Amino acid sequence: MMELSTLKQFLVVARLEHLSRAADELHVAQPSLSRSIARLESELGTPLFDRSGRLRLNDAGKLFRDHVERALGELEAGRRAVAEATSEGVGTVRLASETFLTLTGPLAAYKRAHPSVEIELHWSLAEDMARRLRAQDVDLCVASQPIHAEGLQSVQLFEDAVGVCVPLDHPLASRTSVSIDELADQPFITARKGHWLRRLLDRLFAARDLTPKIVCESDEHSAIAELIRAGLGIGLVPDFARRGDIPAPIAWISVDSPDCRRTVTLHWGADSHLSTAARLMRTTIIGWNWTTP
Repeated sequence: MMELSTLKQFLVVARLEHLSRAADELHVAQPSLSRSIARLESELGTPLFDRSGRLRLNDAGKLFRDHVERALGELEAGRRAVAEATSEGVGTVRLASETFLTLTGPLAAYKRAHPSVEIELHWSLAEDMARRLRAQDVDLCVASQPIHAEGLQSVQLFEDAVGVCVPLDHPLASRTSVSIDELADQPFITARKGHWLRRLLDRLFAARDLTPKIVCESDEHSAIAELIRAGLGIGLVPDFARRGDIPAPIAWISVDSPDCRRTVTLHWGADSHLSTAARLMRTTIIGWNWTTP
């Protein structure tokens, strides 16, 4: 009989496709984790992973993963529904996003209006959001790049032009617009792979058979702006952040490409039972005045 702990372990191994990293995340010994996965495969009567070279989830594993995510998600939804029904207040809301700088306004307003609600914020790559929503690991997700997955509902919050920031003494600083070709040899300071900003940079350059010259990767958006201001490179910055978070001594230049923009969207599971807290959060985010950072 399949144990709940084994199914949870399987999902971590399936996500990471790496036994030792999964064992570290789960705080279990790798041999013990290997035996658990082997017992699960024996019970199902088929391998769930390809083990030639790097560990890879196979087609049977992907099929089983989707069912396990939904099953565990329903169990978690049931636990939270009971907790909400038997306690006072409106409970907890769990929000995942690629960046929370965009969300500080509605989050502050929500907390003022509902001070008793516990808010859990989870940083997440867009590629992980569909899985986390299906598993009901989070209630809501805000993404700055498309999420192509079934079983989700979404509302577009706003579209945002993305420009390039340069130091004030940079040769391009006086320009009102610049092309990607003109940026080909420039040193870029940007986010790590997987982040929407880095994906946009790579996509813009790849469309012209170019590769950006990246001199620094950082998860700290304020650090990116400071490094640009210090003259160590240039970087893509959304207009929303430029109007609200970027320090003054820096130039923001429009990029001459219709693709240099982002679409910020709120997602939730189509079949998920959203708690009262999550429904209130959804209403707050959708109703926010996104024209003002």
